[in-house]
Amino acid sequence: MTAKEWAAKAFAAWMHRKNQAWIQHPLEAQETVRKNLVASAKNTAFGRDHGFEAIRSVRDFQNAIPVVDYEGIRGYVERVVAGEPDVLWPGKPLYFAKTSGTTSGTKYIPLTKESVPCHINAARDMLLAYIHRSGDASLVNGKLMFLQGSPVMTEKNGIQVGRLSGISAHYVPFYLQKNRLPSWETNCIEDWETKVDKICEETLGQDLRALGGIPPWVQMYFERLLEKSGTADIRSLFPNFKLYIAGGVAFEPYRSRFEQLFGGPITRIDPYPASEGFIAYQDRYDKEGLLLLVNNGMYFEFIPADRYFDPNPPRLTLAEVELGVHYALVLHTNAGLWGYSIGDTVEFTELHPFRIRVTGRIKHFISAFGEHVIGSEVEAALQAAVAEQPCVVREFTVAPQVAPADGGLPHHDWFVAFDQAPRDFTAFCAALDAGLRSKNTYYNDLVAGSILRPAVVQQVPLDAFNAYMKSIGKLGGQNKLPRLANDRKIADWLVENAR
Repeated sequence: MTAKEWAAKAFAAWMHRKNQAWIQHPLEAQETVRKNLVASAKNTAFGRDHGFEAIRSVRDFQNAIPVVDYEGIRGYVERVVAGEPDVLWPGKPLYFAKTSGTTSGTKYIPLTKESVPCHINAARDMLLAYIHRSGDASLVNGKLMFLQGSPVMTEKNGIQVGRLSGISAHYVPFYLQKNRLPSWETNCIEDWETKVDKICEETLGQDLRALGGIPPWVQMYFERLLEKSGTADIRSLFPNFKLYIAGGVAFEPYRSRFEQLFGGPITRIDPYPASEGFIAYQDRYDKEGLLLLVNNGMYFEFIPADRYFDPNPPRLTLAEVELGVHYALVLHTNAGLWGYSIGDTVEFTELHPFRIRVTGRIKHFISAFGEHVIGSEVEAALQAAVAEQPCVVREFTVAPQVAPADGGLPHHDWFVAFDQAPRDFTAFCAALDAGLRSKNTYYNDLVAGSILRPAVVQQVPLDAFNAYMKSIGKLGGQNKLPRLANDRKIADWLVENAR
């Protein structure tokens, strides 16, 4: 064991013991966070406008602060962007994480001197949890790499603006600086395809031991690397490779292709980071679910997803949630986001400690016919179909077809790119539809009642989804393809262009 390994294992054990204080007492930790947030922000413009001085209880808190999306706080954020201090949080933010939404256009998510360490420390603790649980610290002896956005910043009224992943690149701990790949210069390349090619050049021949990034872009990197090297699999290139840090989207649809590229099973942990805060990470590998970070500068509320669009939906605290229910996640943060509906839905897998899994997006669903199919349901249906009719799926998306050109019954349109197509395509389509019917009773009733025909699956070329993302300027980085939509924006583009 090297000195670096010994130090990493000792640090991991110490941090594990330290974190038990909030892991074992999550409700108390959340209440402390809530009170601290209110006390810190009571003299801000938002705090004065919403009567923070008079908040004494959780009920007061909920009555004072409405649940909003970005549009609901845009007015306050624009004041912050204009350079006004003490609007949502004391002082001015250190950064804005610039993102683009489907309905709100460009969004500026503030990152403050209080919130930035929460992002960085959570990422650190996730790696330490892996070292502690696995007992293997050898990844610190080799290279680590994160496929991320450019760290180059712009400026708005004295505040740095960039992508969250690019901002994070400025906070790599000193003890990992020599281990980091790719080079700073390569990380600054904006064009994704050029960047991937350069990363391949820099990583060939290196002792890469850990890699983080969103699955479709890591898959692209693996494929490009094997193409350039002529090597059979990634394990042959990096024999000491230990860990893949996924996140961003569900990994299961990519598993078969990853194992094909890697040359066997790949050890993986899942984080749940967002521009708004680092929400959860996988701390154990014998249980499903990600540890909810109840002591990380965020106070959580949960709205039952099937009640989200009600005029006055229930807002549940952590003490009130149940297993197996889909909730829309609401955040209050030390970056000055109040009652902020992040847009994700989650389900609790464990209540002590609290562990969650991400099930989809509150606005990414199909309900053109009243079925309200969500992301986790289509992913589970695909997984079941692949198990029944072996194949390798690269990427997919689903959309409703309300008015088929052939005049037949409406249906769900699946667009799937296969690295390896199923031998019996008809049986695969049937298994896919059966899988979704088993997961969503409303969809099952519609098909059984001949309101809908079974799902229609269309094969598209391997590069179809990358071509779509490139067409909208979102190829690579932290950008994610929506797995399903209630409109046909992506579907129609694929029909027109993916031939």
